[in-house]
Amino acid sequence: MVARSEEKRVVFDFEVDFSNGGGIQGQGFRLDIDGDDILDKALADYIVEDMRLLMVGEVRILNKKVITEKHKRAEQGDALSQGTTLINLSHTIEDGLITYKGLPAPIICDYLSREESRAHYSEGTEFHIGKIEMVANTGTYIDSPFHRFAEGMDIADLPLSSVADLEGVVVWADPDARAVTKAAFEDIDIWGKAVLVHTGWDRHWKTDQYFEGHPFLTEDAAEFLKKAGAKLVGIDSLNIDDTEDGRRPVHTTLLGADIPVVEHMCGLEHLPDAGFRFFAVPAKVQGMGTFPIQAFAIVNS
Repeated sequence: MVARSEEKRVVFDFEVDFSNGGGIQGQGFRLDIDGDDILDKALADYIVEDMRLLMVGEVRILNKKVITEKHKRAEQGDALSQGTTLINLSHTIEDGLITYKGLPAPIICDYLSREESRAHYSEGTEFHIGKIEMVANTGTYIDSPFHRFAEGMDIADLPLSSVADLEGVVVWADPDARAVTKAAFEDIDIWGKAVLVHTGWDRHWKTDQYFEGHPFLTEDAAEFLKKAGAKLVGIDSLNIDDTEDGRRPVHTTLLGADIPVVEHMCGLEHLPDAGFRFFAVPAKVQGMGTFPIQAFAIVNS
């Protein structure tokens, strides 16, 4: 009698960078394999193909291990497609980054270098303490009501329920129009949801084009979002308002209704239209109206 060969599965984490900014992560995925091992490149190619990813930069396979475990039946679906994916929606803050013309770039440097720290610790032990100087409107950030209104909630006052684990929807703006009007939202259920507006403007990040002729929401769109019960509104553009309108009606309407605003997002094209959870949590800093965030979504694939 011929002994049946053991069935093998690979367990791994992955990170994917996109060439237009942003990235996604996945942890603890399991995939049936033939044989005793599988190359990292084969896993990377599988992820890109199975998730139909576009504009992919680097794919990193992490913590890979092969285990002996019975293969899943075909009707149960693919192990990767049943996993949870984290999608990064934030730009990286780096020394010298210009987020908004007229505002200073961040200065990122050592407060205590590794070399200097060695004098304070035992031989072979060293630490790094960094220092950053920046305005609050840097990178991808969230606006609290205090940004617009002196008596409004500041960053420290924002309840977690307004910035974390929100049901999210993506609204796909007309790429041929700068102004996003209420018509873009009228057929979408947005009550209690984070409404993320995809304009594709993040493709111009770190270029002069980013600061000129950017897409924005109109005043009637803001009024509609307020009345329709949006919990948070984000956009992948320079500003949610038309910067030529000094009234800033969208900030005024949304923040006046205690609806936080997230600006300078990226990677929204990697999200489904709905059915994901959104997070935009800042550090709990008192006396600030805006602050950088690590915006991300959890997608059950």
